[in-house]
Amino acid sequence: MARTRGFRLVLPSTRAFYRESRRARGTSLVDFLHGYVYGRWPYFYIGSATGARPIPFFLRPVVQFGAWMLGRKRRGEEPGRNAFADRYHGKVMPLDFAERLVTLDVGIDLRGLEQIVPYPIARDIVLSRPDHIVALECPCRAGREHPCLPLDVCLIVGEPFASFVAEHHPERARWIQQGEAVEILRAEHERGHVHHAFFKDAMLGRFYAICNCCSCCCGAMQAFRNGVPMLASSGYVARSTVDRCAACGVCAGACPFGALSLVDSVLEVDAGRCMGCGVCVSTCLRGALALVRDPSKPEPLDVRELVGSSRAG
Repeated sequence: MARTRGFRLVLPSTRAFYRESRRARGTSLVDFLHGYVYGRWPYFYIGSATGARPIPFFLRPVVQFGAWMLGRKRRGEEPGRNAFADRYHGKVMPLDFAERLVTLDVGIDLRGLEQIVPYPIARDIVLSRPDHIVALECPCRAGREHPCLPLDVCLIVGEPFASFVAEHHPERARWIQQGEAVEILRAEHERGHVHHAFFKDAMLGRFYAICNCCSCCCGAMQAFRNGVPMLASSGYVARSTVDRCAACGVCAGACPFGALSLVDSVLEVDAGRCMGCGVCVSTCLRGALALVRDPSKPEPLDVRELVGSSRAG
């Protein structure tokens, strides 16, 4: 079986990805090739982007050509926007919202979600076979010398993405049921990690994965700290109840975005830095923290509400 697979010039999942890319709105051959490279060699792609893996000298002309092609596409964009973030970004989700996204029982087609995912390019949720889920070894963690464990915490959701990743990375990916996907989300939440729904232009301009991100390994969180606006708030912020707070500082230490601090034994929440992930809420044993909706932030990615609204409309 392995030898037969080795002689296939084009794998079935590649053909399926190509067919889907031709049907997707505004997707070019360059987009398909970009998506193929990203999905086929994610460890090299992400490792190079984060600096964890240097680009080999013989591949630098290819990378430069790809950057030039993408640069051509970026002409005419709104001045001041970050072209990279527009094309590759994550939406923070509290645990229960992430669970809803991996337990859908029907396909969905939700487009134009800029009020939720505030980026002009990759912002659609088009899920075909949402029960097709693959757990992939996290490229960000795998590129680190001392990564957080476990590695297989990136959830590739729906087709054609799940089959593509499973077929091209059999040694690093495995098919899982929706129940195990929920277990992975809950275990990562207990570790203090953040759930991001990721969107990318080359992945047909839409949602394709839920990554469970630690602030020490995650390239997206690292870029966000360095001023690249590639993460969108969940739409919530943490709020403390003063009379319950023991000023122990545990939640401040657990916050992946550094939004909580103790000032004169009083817990303060920096609403500008808080992304509404909910890690601090779970950490507080006294129940002194809660997530509250912040109207100044983007709308939450609540797939049940979105599906209900689309059907009502």
